[in-house]
Amino acid sequence: MLDRSFTIADLKAAYAAGIRPPAVIRETFRRIEAAGDPGIFICLVDESDALAAAEALGDPDPARPLWGIPFAVKDNIDVVGLPTTAACPDYAYTPARSAAVVERLVAAGAIPIGKTNLDQFATGLVGVRTPYPAPRNAIDAGLVPGGSSSGSAVAVALGVVPFALGTDTAGSGRVPAALNNIIGLKPTRGALSARGVVPACRSLDCVSVFAGAAADAWAVYAVAAGYDPEDAWSRPMSPGAPTVPPVVRLGIPNATSLKLDSDLAAAAFEAARAALPDFGTAVKPVDLAPFYAVAALLYEGAWVAERYAAIRSFIETRPEALHPVTRQIIGSATRLSAADCFDGIYRLAELTRAAAPLWKNIDVLAVPTIPDVCTLEDVAADPIGANSRLGVYTNFVNLLDLCAIAVPGPWRGDGRPSGLTLIAPAGRDGLLAAMAARIHAAAGVTVGAFGAPVPPPPATAGTHPPGTIPLAVVGAHLSGMPLNGELTRRGATFVRTAATAPEYRLYALAGGPPKRPGLVRVAEGGASIALEIWALAPDAIGSFVASIPEPLGIGTLRLRDGSTVQGFLCEAAATADACDITHLGGWRAYVAAGD
Repeated sequence: MLDRSFTIADLKAAYAAGIRPPAVIRETFRRIEAAGDPGIFICLVDESDALAAAEALGDPDPARPLWGIPFAVKDNIDVVGLPTTAACPDYAYTPARSAAVVERLVAAGAIPIGKTNLDQFATGLVGVRTPYPAPRNAIDAGLVPGGSSSGSAVAVALGVVPFALGTDTAGSGRVPAALNNIIGLKPTRGALSARGVVPACRSLDCVSVFAGAAADAWAVYAVAAGYDPEDAWSRPMSPGAPTVPPVVRLGIPNATSLKLDSDLAAAAFEAARAALPDFGTAVKPVDLAPFYAVAALLYEGAWVAERYAAIRSFIETRPEALHPVTRQIIGSATRLSAADCFDGIYRLAELTRAAAPLWKNIDVLAVPTIPDVCTLEDVAADPIGANSRLGVYTNFVNLLDLCAIAVPGPWRGDGRPSGLTLIAPAGRDGLLAAMAARIHAAAGVTVGAFGAPVPPPPATAGTHPPGTIPLAVVGAHLSGMPLNGELTRRGATFVRTAATAPEYRLYALAGGPPKRPGLVRVAEGGASIALEIWALAPDAIGSFVASIPEPLGIGTLRLRDGSTVQGFLCEAAATADACDITHLGGWRAYVAAGD
């Protein structure tokens, strides 16, 4: 079974069939040798040590969801006992403790294999700013591998490991995914601890996940995410669940703000749009001008100074140890004043406010991950300019506290990779992962460079995540409706569609906008009314319920399947001047029918 693709699902199937973790580790090292690319790894775990770790796992353990799964780690993330170089040999140190995310993955049964190459100090999107041999692009050796997480992306694309950790400040977890035809999950800032990560811009840095399939990336994220009191930038956040509600308002760049550098790139984006699954509503054009203005800040003022601060003592004492381009970029911070930095912070606040209204009209933004492919010749001719162009659609995401996932799209006309990035407000990682699984399956591509089929989107269980409270909504809080943002801004996760028992009547209440429904339980003459169930954390439920105006309230609803759930109900007295719309079966049908 180990001749199949190296997805987490494949390995779990192999284990269920009787294969043991040491066999998987031996196969992993065989694949590393077969890849024949000395640029992927900076440092490998000794094979005997990896085999010993595999043996020590014992019998399969359902409580360890990544039991026996090998993985690679970008070499700016600490793994105990292995040197961390950040692609700068003179900077190297050997940590006594692994990074928080590595600790969580190992506790879940995963086995680290080695440290992967990167653009030095995670400064770059091309993947070749390294004193070591640069990794070769897994799809086309003439292309850059993408950076800064180059080795991690290539390792996954070649099927050497099922997943790898990267980091993402300006796009380092998404650009390499696009250039190597794999998934790149860039989580909400602070959802994964950055303790034990060599910082680039500490206020923006995210640990990212590369995988061949969205379900694998999510499986890793669900384990790795968690509040870390030792990381000042960590924040408590439930991983939620990878589900897609019936309606997702999807936006794409309008014609005037779409930046693509070739006809082939433009054709690939159109093909990706045409292959999009139906998410319940028409795609909306969006002006990206405010986002581009934010992106321009990343290599100016405050955030260049932050990169300098991250390695200040090293760059001031050993400047000759840095890659020439890395030194040029980070060293430019010495020309900045504290006032320049504050100017950038103030400008970001203004632009954040200007960009915020966009999210009232869409739930998810889909953009090309990169404006075009980038060749090794392009970088040789213009090292900084070629790199900058790759970040057009990525640089603004962390500055605006958004989450994102890069997903492969249909192949370009020249056989090179392309793809989309889905972007949403913080905390909506599960929605993006579930949408990415559908988009990937519809794209007509294979996984990475090894030709394995893209797995079908996983079925969702329809149960609310642990630690959350289910809540039924029947009207303006439904997905795609005007008040759904009151749920999603509180981190709500869509669970499933359902319907009430046939003992309710539905009314369109007077007043608005927005118009609101009133659901009333009756002794006779009732009907079954369509609804959606969402799940919120207990503290979010409290603030949500407090915001509900009379005559609406929360009570116990009986569902058609015999179960009960808390949900919206209306005082019967409020229906005196309301319109009875029970015959339509639900609020969505009423809105579709018009007044």
